[in-house]
Amino acid sequence: MTERLILGQTLSLDADPRLTGPEAVHHERHGAVLIRDGRIAEVGPAPELRARHPALPVDDHGAALIVPGFVDAHAHYPQTAIIASWGKRLIDWLNTYTFPEEARFSDPAYAREVAGRYLDLLLVNGTTTVCSYCTIHPASVDAIFEAAEARGMRVLAGKTCMDRETAPPFLRDTAQSAYDDSLALLRRWHGRGRLSYVITPRFSPTSTVAQLDALGSLWAEHPDCLMQTHISEQTDEIAWAKSLYPEARDYLDTYETYGLLGRNGLYGHAIHLEPREIDRLAEVGAALVHCPTSNTFIGSGLFDMGLRARLRVGLATDTGGGSSFSMLRTMAAAYEVAQLRGTALHPSELLWLATGASAEALGLQGHIGRIAPGCEADLTVLDLASTPAIAQATERAGDIWEALFPTIMMGDDRAVTQTYVAGKPMKTA
Repeated sequence: MTERLILGQTLSLDADPRLTGPEAVHHERHGAVLIRDGRIAEVGPAPELRARHPALPVDDHGAALIVPGFVDAHAHYPQTAIIASWGKRLIDWLNTYTFPEEARFSDPAYAREVAGRYLDLLLVNGTTTVCSYCTIHPASVDAIFEAAEARGMRVLAGKTCMDRETAPPFLRDTAQSAYDDSLALLRRWHGRGRLSYVITPRFSPTSTVAQLDALGSLWAEHPDCLMQTHISEQTDEIAWAKSLYPEARDYLDTYETYGLLGRNGLYGHAIHLEPREIDRLAEVGAALVHCPTSNTFIGSGLFDMGLRARLRVGLATDTGGGSSFSMLRTMAAAYEVAQLRGTALHPSELLWLATGASAEALGLQGHIGRIAPGCEADLTVLDLASTPAIAQATERAGDIWEALFPTIMMGDDRAVTQTYVAGKPMKTA
């Protein structure tokens, strides 16, 4: 049995503070987390835990803030090298940058190199869990899971499936190979340690009816898996989808008809949803994923945070369409997008989106996203004075939220002083 005490300010939320109020917030100015065999065993005031466990090794982070490890609910790790590529709209961006880069993942060595680099970038930025698209190549899935297993991270991922002529010839599979490859990968990785396989049609415009139907069948056979895809990111994308599926009532119907709508479905972007689509997503209990830096970078539109009243909503970088690997930068963008739609998200809501809400979207509540006994010990330690500009703002703070908000709005990897994965410190510098 391995145990250690982590000391610092501790801050965690039990539920969406917008719905539950202050009782959902747990803040200790002088707090401690007891980690035992990779899980959180106790949380409370530091003097009490130190008195009960005087012989344990201690990591003392002083006044730094310990929060749950950040959870990125939608990303494309194969796009790591093309992050911040110049402009254009979604479809042009895919053809110019994304698809040529994804073709390189036919090389397992390249896939392994990028997968390791990507997960290390996440850890530097305080992200301990990610749900990622891979490429059509099974080796790309093996690479991210092997890298995650080596680091002990909780990672969800799946082979991206595309068989329609709208995708380039060098990145097409078939309906049958999508089913066969996905099933083989699912059997190899799903539920192995902290890893989960995700059934992954890229989006309906790059899949044939036969492929969507095959993946819908696979999901029906393995309903405990998540299914991830994109929906209603841009208006021209919606028009494209409708032209390819003229019989569909709307974009969501291109998934629903083929068994790709359900509670374990993750629908990325979801900016321009129609009323029927919102009703159906809410009826089945599906989850949406908000990708604010991507949506502003590619000019897609402004997500409606009011949908949280009816649907689970997670937060995500969407790298490389998104412009940062940092969930702090993503929280800042979420704040700005909401402001443009007339809503001022409280710092507690932003932290919840990046932790517990994303965990709930992934169906992992009770495992990650909170600092609570029984949860996995994924933690991020934040310096609330990481730059002079942030420090002078924090000095004026009247409460923990005023102290945290400058780091949310101006912080980056410099604010992350330590990241713990299953209780193991991951930053050595």
